Amino acid sequence: MAYELKTKENDGDVIEFIEQVEHAKKREDAYKLLDIFTETTGYQAKMWGASIIGVGSYHYKYKTGHEGDAPLVGFSPRKAKISLYFATGDEDRGELLKQFGKYTTGKACVYINKVEDINIDVLKKLIIQSVAFLQERYPNPS
Repeated sequence: MAYELKTKENDGDVIEFIEQVEHAKKREDAYKLLDIFTETTGYQAKMWGASIIGVGSYHYKYKTGHEGDAPLVGFSPRKAKISLYFATGDEDRGELLKQFGKYTTGKACVYINKVEDINIDVLKKLIIQSVAFLQERYPNPS
């Protein structure tokens, strides 16, 4: 049975999604992150699934045959924390995170409480590094 991806790019309205964020400070941070992610990459933000704002996209194919599309980078203003999505497997990310500010990490995410807790210049470097890493690892076939 084929695995069906839940998190797909869709036609959801990014601004409408941000406007639905309950907490005013988190909503304000989402707008700041939207500007930072789109200006840093030059890509338009799109909704991925019900709650991820993704920027750019790439197509991956694993040795197992599993393949799909994912955003190059993204974020989600969740209730507890803001999730930031960068490339997994990029071993250089750790050096930048040392200068990032207050955060925690999970398997594939970096979590922050608010934008004020982080170094914006380092965030931009993380975005650029993640995009470059993914574009090198998964070049678009022409």
